[in-house]
Amino acid sequence: MAEETRAKRPIRWHVGVFLAPAVLVYTAFMILPLFGTLQLSLFRNIEQSQVFVGFGNFRTLFGDPNWSVNFWNALRNNVWFFIIHMLVQNPIGILLAALLSSPKLRFTAFYRTAIFVPTILSFVIVGFAWKLILSPIWGVAPHLMDFVGLKSFFTPWLGKEQYALTALSLVSVWQFVGIPMMLIYAALLSIPDEVIEAAECDGVTGMAQFWKIKLPLILPSIGIISILTFVGNFNAFDLIYTAQGALAGPNYSTDILGTFLYRAFFGFQLQVGDPNMGAAIATIMFLIILAGVCVYLFLVQTRLRRYQF
Repeated sequence: MAEETRAKRPIRWHVGVFLAPAVLVYTAFMILPLFGTLQLSLFRNIEQSQVFVGFGNFRTLFGDPNWSVNFWNALRNNVWFFIIHMLVQNPIGILLAALLSSPKLRFTAFYRTAIFVPTILSFVIVGFAWKLILSPIWGVAPHLMDFVGLKSFFTPWLGKEQYALTALSLVSVWQFVGIPMMLIYAALLSIPDEVIEAAECDGVTGMAQFWKIKLPLILPSIGIISILTFVGNFNAFDLIYTAQGALAGPNYSTDILGTFLYRAFFGFQLQVGDPNMGAAIATIMFLIILAGVCVYLFLVQTRLRRYQF
Protein backbone atom coordinates (compact mmCIF):
# COMPACT_ATOMS: atom_id res chain seq x y z
CA MET A 1 0.00 0.00 0.00
CA ALA A 2 2.81 2.39 0.87
CA GLU A 3 4.40 1.82 -2.53
CA GLU A 4 1.08 2.41 -4.31
CA THR A 5 0.51 5.64 -2.36
CA ARG A 6 4.01 6.82 -3.25
CA ALA A 7 3.44 5.98 -6.89
CA LYS A 8 0.13 7.86 -7.03
CA ARG A 9 1.53 10.99 -5.36
CA PRO A 10 1.37 13.81 -7.96
CA ILE A 11 4.50 15.62 -9.03
CA ARG A 12 4.31 19.27 -8.07
CA TRP A 13 5.54 20.83 -11.30
CA HIS A 14 4.20 24.24 -10.31
CA VAL A 15 6.86 24.54 -7.59
CA GLY A 16 9.62 24.36 -10.19
CA VAL A 17 7.77 26.79 -12.44
CA PHE A 18 7.52 29.40 -9.69
CA LEU A 19 11.14 28.91 -8.58
CA ALA A 20 12.62 28.94 -12.08
CA PRO A 21 12.69 32.76 -12.60
CA ALA A 22 14.41 33.36 -9.26
CA VAL A 23 16.90 30.55 -9.89
CA LEU A 24 17.72 31.89 -13.36
CA VAL A 25 18.21 35.45 -12.13
CA TYR A 26 20.33 34.33 -9.17
CA THR A 27 22.45 32.12 -11.44
CA ALA A 28 22.95 34.87 -14.02
CA PHE A 29 23.86 37.63 -11.57
CA MET A 30 25.52 35.69 -8.72
CA ILE A 31 26.69 32.17 -9.56
CA LEU A 32 28.16 32.78 -13.03
CA PRO A 33 30.05 35.97 -12.00
CA LEU A 34 31.39 34.12 -8.96
CA PHE A 35 32.83 31.30 -11.05
CA GLY A 36 34.09 33.85 -13.57
CA THR A 37 35.97 35.65 -10.80
CA LEU A 38 37.45 32.40 -9.50
CA GLN A 39 38.59 31.51 -13.01
CA LEU A 40 40.07 34.95 -13.65
CA SER A 41 42.12 34.76 -10.44
CA LEU A 42 43.99 31.71 -11.82
CA PHE A 43 45.24 33.49 -14.95
CA ARG A 44 47.65 36.32 -15.65
CA ASN A 45 47.95 38.67 -18.60
CA ILE A 46 51.31 37.94 -20.23
CA GLU A 47 52.08 39.55 -23.58
CA GLN A 48 48.45 40.45 -24.22
CA SER A 49 47.22 36.90 -23.60
CA GLN A 50 45.73 35.15 -20.59
CA VAL A 51 48.11 32.47 -19.29
CA PHE A 52 47.15 29.95 -16.61
CA VAL A 53 49.35 30.47 -13.53
CA GLY A 54 47.42 28.49 -10.93
CA PHE A 55 47.91 30.05 -7.49
CA GLY A 56 50.61 32.40 -8.75
CA ASN A 57 48.47 35.50 -8.23
CA PHE A 58 47.83 34.49 -4.62
CA ARG A 59 51.55 33.94 -4.01
CA THR A 60 52.15 37.41 -5.39
CA LEU A 61 49.41 38.86 -3.21
CA PHE A 62 50.84 37.29 -0.04
CA GLY A 63 54.56 37.40 -0.81
CA ASP A 64 55.31 40.37 -3.07
CA PRO A 65 55.93 43.50 -0.92
CA ASN A 66 54.31 45.65 -3.62
CA TRP A 67 51.03 43.83 -2.93
CA SER A 68 51.29 42.17 0.47
CA VAL A 69 51.88 45.36 2.47
CA ASN A 70 48.65 46.95 1.23
CA PHE A 71 46.74 43.67 1.47
CA TRP A 72 47.60 42.97 5.11
CA ASN A 73 46.95 46.62 5.98
CA ALA A 74 43.51 46.45 4.35
CA LEU A 75 42.74 43.16 6.10
CA ARG A 76 43.71 44.55 9.53
CA ASN A 77 41.58 47.63 8.95
CA ASN A 78 38.65 45.47 7.85
CA VAL A 79 38.90 43.37 11.01
CA TRP A 80 38.91 46.54 13.14
CA PHE A 81 35.95 47.86 11.14
CA PHE A 82 34.05 44.64 11.95
CA ILE A 83 35.05 44.64 15.64
CA ILE A 84 33.69 48.16 16.17
CA HIS A 85 30.37 47.17 14.63
CA MET A 86 30.16 44.06 16.79
CA LEU A 87 31.09 45.84 20.03
CA VAL A 88 29.18 49.09 19.44
CA GLN A 89 26.42 48.69 16.85
CA ASN A 90 24.91 45.38 17.93
CA PRO A 91 24.87 46.04 21.71
CA ILE A 92 23.30 49.46 21.08
CA GLY A 93 20.75 47.84 18.78
CA ILE A 94 19.86 45.29 21.47
CA LEU A 95 19.56 48.03 24.10
CA LEU A 96 17.32 50.17 21.87
CA ALA A 97 15.14 47.17 21.04
CA ALA A 98 14.77 46.35 24.74
CA LEU A 99 13.75 49.94 25.49
CA LEU A 100 11.30 50.15 22.58
CA SER A 101 9.66 46.85 23.52
CA SER A 102 8.72 48.22 26.93
CA PRO A 103 4.93 48.74 27.14
CA LYS A 104 5.46 51.78 29.37
CA LEU A 105 7.36 53.74 26.70
CA ARG A 106 5.30 56.24 24.70
CA PHE A 107 5.84 57.29 21.04
CA THR A 108 7.65 54.05 20.23
CA ALA A 109 6.60 54.24 16.56
CA PHE A 110 8.23 57.65 16.22
CA TYR A 111 11.46 56.47 17.87
CA ARG A 112 11.63 53.36 15.68
CA THR A 113 11.16 55.42 12.54
CA ALA A 114 13.70 58.07 13.55
CA ILE A 115 16.38 55.47 14.33
CA PHE A 116 15.70 53.40 11.21
CA VAL A 117 15.60 56.28 8.70
CA PRO A 118 19.42 56.57 8.31
CA THR A 119 19.59 52.97 7.04
CA ILE A 120 17.67 53.92 3.90
CA LEU A 121 19.89 56.93 3.12
CA SER A 122 22.41 56.76 0.30
CA PHE A 123 26.05 56.09 1.18
CA VAL A 124 26.96 59.17 -0.84
CA ILE A 125 24.67 61.38 1.26
CA VAL A 126 25.92 59.92 4.54
CA GLY A 127 29.59 60.11 3.56
CA PHE A 128 29.50 63.70 2.34
CA ALA A 129 27.23 64.87 5.15
CA TRP A 130 29.48 63.51 7.91
CA LYS A 131 32.58 64.74 6.12
CA LEU A 132 31.08 68.25 6.26
CA ILE A 133 29.93 67.83 9.86
CA LEU A 134 33.39 66.74 11.08
CA SER A 135 35.30 69.31 9.03
CA PRO A 136 37.45 71.56 11.28
CA ILE A 137 36.92 74.50 8.89
CA TRP A 138 33.21 74.63 8.03
CA GLY A 139 31.80 71.73 10.02
CA VAL A 140 29.24 72.10 12.81
CA ALA A 141 30.93 69.57 15.11
CA PRO A 142 33.43 72.10 16.59
CA HIS A 143 30.65 74.58 17.31
CA LEU A 144 28.37 71.96 18.88
CA MET A 145 31.19 70.70 21.09
CA ASP A 146 32.04 74.28 22.04
CA PHE A 147 28.38 74.83 22.97
CA VAL A 148 28.57 72.02 25.56
CA GLY A 149 32.08 72.94 26.70
CA LEU A 150 33.91 70.07 24.98
CA LYS A 151 35.67 71.91 22.15
CA SER A 152 39.07 71.02 23.62
CA PHE A 153 38.35 67.37 22.72
CA PHE A 154 37.70 68.15 19.07
CA THR A 155 40.28 67.10 16.53
CA PRO A 156 40.10 66.56 12.76
CA TRP A 157 39.32 62.87 13.17
CA LEU A 158 39.03 62.12 9.45
CA GLY A 159 42.42 63.74 8.83
CA LYS A 160 44.45 61.77 11.37
CA GLU A 161 45.63 58.23 10.71
CA GLN A 162 44.98 56.99 14.24
CA TYR A 163 41.36 58.23 14.32
CA ALA A 164 40.05 58.15 10.73
CA LEU A 165 39.00 54.50 10.51
CA THR A 166 37.38 54.51 13.94
CA ALA A 167 35.49 57.71 13.10
CA LEU A 168 34.15 56.24 9.85
CA SER A 169 33.25 53.01 11.65
CA LEU A 170 31.16 54.97 14.14
CA VAL A 171 29.49 56.82 11.26
CA SER A 172 28.59 53.43 9.78
CA VAL A 173 27.27 52.35 13.19
CA TRP A 174 25.06 55.44 13.31
CA GLN A 175 23.69 54.63 9.86
CA PHE A 176 22.96 50.93 10.37
CA VAL A 177 22.12 50.56 14.06
CA GLY A 178 18.45 50.52 13.06
CA ILE A 179 18.78 47.10 11.40
CA PRO A 180 19.81 45.08 14.51
CA MET A 181 17.37 47.17 16.54
CA MET A 182 14.41 46.16 14.34
CA LEU A 183 15.44 42.50 14.14
CA ILE A 184 15.85 42.21 17.91
CA TYR A 185 12.64 44.18 18.44
CA ALA A 186 10.75 41.69 16.26
CA ALA A 187 12.34 38.79 18.17
CA LEU A 188 11.30 40.28 21.51
CA LEU A 189 7.72 40.73 20.32
CA SER A 190 7.61 37.09 19.18
CA ILE A 191 8.23 35.79 22.71
CA PRO A 192 4.96 34.19 23.89
CA ASP A 193 3.03 36.11 26.54
CA GLU A 194 2.79 32.93 28.61
CA VAL A 195 6.56 32.94 29.14
CA ILE A 196 6.54 36.56 30.31
CA GLU A 197 3.56 35.97 32.58
CA ALA A 198 5.22 32.91 34.12
CA ALA A 199 8.36 34.93 34.78
CA GLU A 200 6.34 37.70 36.43
CA CYS A 201 4.56 35.15 38.61
CA ASP A 202 7.99 33.97 39.77
CA GLY A 203 8.95 37.55 40.62
CA VAL A 204 11.31 38.06 37.66
CA THR A 205 10.69 41.57 36.33
CA GLY A 206 12.56 44.53 34.90
CA MET A 207 16.18 44.06 33.82
CA ALA A 208 16.36 40.66 35.53
CA GLN A 209 13.57 39.45 33.25
CA PHE A 210 15.47 40.67 30.18
CA TRP A 211 18.78 39.04 31.16
CA LYS A 212 17.38 35.76 32.47
CA ILE A 213 14.35 35.19 30.24
CA LYS A 214 14.32 37.31 27.09
CA LEU A 215 18.01 37.38 26.20
CA PRO A 216 18.45 33.58 26.05
CA LEU A 217 15.34 33.34 23.87
CA ILE A 218 16.60 35.89 21.32
CA LEU A 219 20.12 34.45 21.05
CA PRO A 220 19.35 32.88 17.64
CA SER A 221 18.39 36.33 16.33
CA ILE A 222 21.56 37.83 17.79
CA GLY A 223 23.55 35.12 16.02
CA ILE A 224 21.91 35.97 12.70
CA ILE A 225 22.63 39.67 13.23
CA SER A 226 26.27 38.88 14.00
CA ILE A 227 26.79 36.92 10.79
CA LEU A 228 24.98 39.60 8.76
CA THR A 229 27.28 42.18 10.31
CA PHE A 230 30.30 40.05 9.41
CA VAL A 231 29.23 39.66 5.79
CA GLY A 232 28.29 43.31 5.41
CA ASN A 233 31.51 44.64 6.92
CA PHE A 234 33.78 42.47 4.79
CA ASN A 235 31.85 43.64 1.71
CA ALA A 236 32.05 47.29 2.75
CA PHE A 237 33.25 49.85 0.24
CA ASP A 238 30.81 52.71 -0.35
CA LEU A 239 31.25 54.76 2.82
CA ILE A 240 35.05 54.65 2.77
CA TYR A 241 35.15 55.54 -0.92
CA THR A 242 32.68 58.40 -0.50
CA ALA A 243 34.35 59.95 2.52
CA GLN A 244 38.05 59.27 1.88
CA GLY A 245 38.29 58.44 -1.82
CA ALA A 246 39.82 55.41 -3.54
CA LEU A 247 43.17 55.99 -1.82
CA ALA A 248 41.43 55.60 1.57
CA GLY A 249 43.46 58.34 3.21
CA PRO A 250 45.14 59.57 5.13
CA ASN A 251 48.05 57.33 4.08
CA TYR A 252 45.79 54.28 3.53
CA SER A 253 44.73 54.32 7.18
CA THR A 254 41.09 53.69 6.20
CA ASP A 255 41.88 51.23 3.43
CA ILE A 256 39.77 48.07 3.62
CA LEU A 257 39.51 45.08 1.31
CA GLY A 258 36.76 46.71 -0.76
CA THR A 259 38.79 49.84 -1.61
CA PHE A 260 41.94 47.77 -2.11
CA LEU A 261 40.03 45.57 -4.56
CA TYR A 262 38.74 48.64 -6.41
CA ARG A 263 42.24 50.07 -6.93
CA ALA A 264 43.70 46.71 -7.91
CA PHE A 265 40.98 45.82 -10.42
CA PHE A 266 40.20 49.16 -12.05
CA GLY A 267 43.37 51.11 -11.29
CA PHE A 268 43.50 54.62 -9.89
CA GLN A 269 45.49 57.69 -10.93
CA LEU A 270 48.95 56.37 -11.93
CA GLN A 271 48.20 52.78 -10.86
CA VAL A 272 47.23 50.56 -13.79
CA GLY A 273 44.38 48.16 -13.14
CA ASP A 274 45.10 44.42 -13.01
CA PRO A 275 41.84 42.40 -13.33
CA ASN A 276 43.62 39.15 -12.47
CA MET A 277 45.02 40.45 -9.17
CA GLY A 278 41.70 42.13 -8.47
CA ALA A 279 39.97 38.78 -8.97
CA ALA A 280 42.47 37.17 -6.59
CA ILE A 281 41.61 39.76 -3.91
CA ALA A 282 37.89 39.21 -4.53
CA THR A 283 38.43 35.47 -4.15
CA ILE A 284 40.17 35.97 -0.80
CA MET A 285 37.25 38.13 0.34
CA PHE A 286 34.82 35.40 -0.72
CA LEU A 287 36.79 32.74 1.15
CA ILE A 288 36.92 34.88 4.31
CA ILE A 289 33.15 35.44 4.22
CA LEU A 290 32.52 31.76 3.41
CA ALA A 291 34.68 30.66 6.35
CA GLY A 292 32.85 33.00 8.71
CA VAL A 293 29.44 31.80 7.55
CA CYS A 294 30.48 28.13 7.86
CA VAL A 295 31.76 28.69 11.39
CA TYR A 296 28.45 30.27 12.32
CA LEU A 297 26.30 27.58 10.71
CA PHE A 298 28.19 24.54 11.97
CA LEU A 299 29.47 25.73 15.35
CA VAL A 300 27.27 28.57 16.61
CA GLN A 301 23.85 27.92 15.11
CA THR A 302 23.77 24.29 16.26
CA ARG A 303 24.28 25.42 19.87
CA LEU A 304 21.65 28.15 19.63
CA ARG A 305 18.88 25.81 18.45
CA ARG A 306 18.17 24.76 22.03
CA TYR A 307 16.75 28.22 22.71
CA GLN A 308 14.31 28.18 19.79
CA PHE A 309 10.66 27.37 20.35
